[in-house]
Amino acid sequence: MTTGFERDVEEFSRGARAIVVLPDMGGASRDADARLAETAGLALAIGVEVEERVALRVRQPKAATLIGSGQVEALAETIRDKEVQLAVFDAALTPIQQRNLEKGLGCKVIDRTGLILEIFGERARTAEGRLQVELAHLDYQAGRLVRSWTHLERQRGGFGFLGGPGETQIEADRRLIRDRMARLRRELESVSRTRGLHRDRRQRAPWPVIALVGYTNAGKSTLFNRVTGAEVMAENMLFATLDPTLRQISLPGVDKAILSDTVGFVSELPTQLVAAFKATLEEVVSADLLVHVRDIAHPDTQAQADDVETVLADIGVDETMPRIEAWNKLDLLDPEDRIELEGEAAHREDVVAISALSGEGVDTLMRAIADRLTQGHRRYRIALAPEDGASAAWLHAHGEVVDHWMDDGRSLYDVRMAPADYDRFLTR
Repeated sequence: MTTGFERDVEEFSRGARAIVVLPDMGGASRDADARLAETAGLALAIGVEVEERVALRVRQPKAATLIGSGQVEALAETIRDKEVQLAVFDAALTPIQQRNLEKGLGCKVIDRTGLILEIFGERARTAEGRLQVELAHLDYQAGRLVRSWTHLERQRGGFGFLGGPGETQIEADRRLIRDRMARLRRELESVSRTRGLHRDRRQRAPWPVIALVGYTNAGKSTLFNRVTGAEVMAENMLFATLDPTLRQISLPGVDKAILSDTVGFVSELPTQLVAAFKATLEEVVSADLLVHVRDIAHPDTQAQADDVETVLADIGVDETMPRIEAWNKLDLLDPEDRIELEGEAAHREDVVAISALSGEGVDTLMRAIADRLTQGHRRYRIALAPEDGASAAWLHAHGEVVDHWMDDGRSLYDVRMAPADYDRFLTR
């Protein structure tokens, strides 16, 4: 089902000339230029040409238009001069504010939530991803039907004097959206159950799961491709990757592990998306270790890290879950800043400085991940017959062989491994 909102966005997306507007109400953790740059990047991700970036100081938000009437008039003049067709507001607009701004500015208006939803709708590739995005989009549209359908007349309920006013088009469309959302939720519940079965199967193996998380465009997919040899889309673009990808990797002292590349987070991630992507994000919640990939060269890297932690808390990730920070994009730092950062990382056990693009530090990160996963491992002494090559190979594959020697016709091994793996060895 395509509603008025979807048709409007499709009409003004690809190749549209846009203005990015930041209503600055103070108290933000980021400076205005960085916030405008991020929103412009989001707009560019759907092919919009950003002609102007404007930060507006808003002392008292207006219920009708969010910004003041004088600011609306000044923006309208800029829009006419620049021949802009789309105004992107880096804020959450109510349906009434969105409608009034469109009238006052004389162009299409979308807010931050609508923009992110549009990107997700364009990038989702798997059937699950498309279901999740459609559910989030419908949830967002449900409150904006009064704007989308004001051009339609009432429908009659019958003929002559017996026919009442019937159902308005708005009511009919709202009912269709509710029905469609109910069907999507049922389908996503089925997907969630299937993912749960897959997770249970992996846990019985048991193979540890390492989830890459981080702000969008922090370099997660580049790191994932370097470690796994996969070809996940990795571009210098916000939300280049949406659908989760899992690959098997080898680590020192670990039989095998599963590395998961997840959707990037962003500040003020729409609640509709958090809810719709719950089935996908459950991979993060159930992981054995989180690797938080940070763009350490970004001027707002700490604010981005705080936003990631906020989203992790929203989806139910326990604060005590083991995690490592990968300070990525070393190659973009000035020499002095790089030396200082590498020195800071060296003094922290939970941080590794890397460049996923060049590969620098990635081996160190893999060793740190293996050390964290094997912290609960114990050291066992195992005696084998010299001809028992199969058992010796099993020990090398499932644990870390610390020492090996011959004594009295037997092969002796000192092996570090998880207690569960030792029990598996005894039952062979």
